[in-house]
Amino acid sequence: MIPRLIGRFVVPALFAALFAAPLWFMAVGSLRPVGLPPPRTLEIFPPDPTVAAYTRLPELMPLFRYLANSALVVALAVPLTVVVASLTGFGLRLLASTARRRVIVGLLVVLLVPVTAVWATRFELFRLAGVVDTYIPLLAPALLAGSPFLVLLYAWSFGGVPDTQLEAARLEGARWFAIWRRVALPQVRPATLAVAVLAFTFHWANFIDPLLYLHSGDRYTYALGLQFLRLLNPTDWPLLMAGCVIATAPCVLGFLLAQRILLDDDPLVALRSGGRR
Repeated sequence: MIPRLIGRFVVPALFAALFAAPLWFMAVGSLRPVGLPPPRTLEIFPPDPTVAAYTRLPELMPLFRYLANSALVVALAVPLTVVVASLTGFGLRLLASTARRRVIVGLLVVLLVPVTAVWATRFELFRLAGVVDTYIPLLAPALLAGSPFLVLLYAWSFGGVPDTQLEAARLEGARWFAIWRRVALPQVRPATLAVAVLAFTFHWANFIDPLLYLHSGDRYTYALGLQFLRLLNPTDWPLLMAGCVIATAPCVLGFLLAQRILLDDDPLVALRSGGRR
């Protein structure tokens, strides 16, 4: 009984604490008085907590404009990524076994190509197209499903949809697009949430693309503004931690929200709770 409890509760709690510790100390560091250096010892909570670092951030940079710009990019990129990745994954699911294996190998090869190898080529293409200093280069990865990994994740999830359902829908006269939307996509909701969270995290924290393509200060995203804050005040530890907290909070909230939705949809959880929501 005791080993089972340890394996079920204690071990997961230790892993959760291990991953949550950096977030906690980052939040604690942001509550220190502005201008103080990092603590020399482990500090669970600052002796004189203050939110002065958060109130000073808008004075040093256009905080809300940068946040709005990042929110705009995310609001456009995440739905595009989900739609393109799910359509591509569903198309991969419909291929014959031999063709599917070849495409999967090709996607794995593309996945192994480092992003740095295409920076110069992509910049030249966007420059020739006249879209530098716009949000189009930041949204372009979403039009390509973001990453081959997301396509493979959807393809693996769609593999659980029975062939009988697809064939029955075809016999009813439904087109493949309608089958994807009404039959297949509702059955892979966990994959959709995972892709949405991964796409949100990537586009929200994307630093290289804004640095390469954005030249106008009023178009900067928050990740780029945070880098400028570091260059402006490299020794103001609480101020930098406050900026990091603001950058990290949306990703953490998105993960927790997706986890809550997945738990609510889990039939085992619903059975243990007696069917109560």
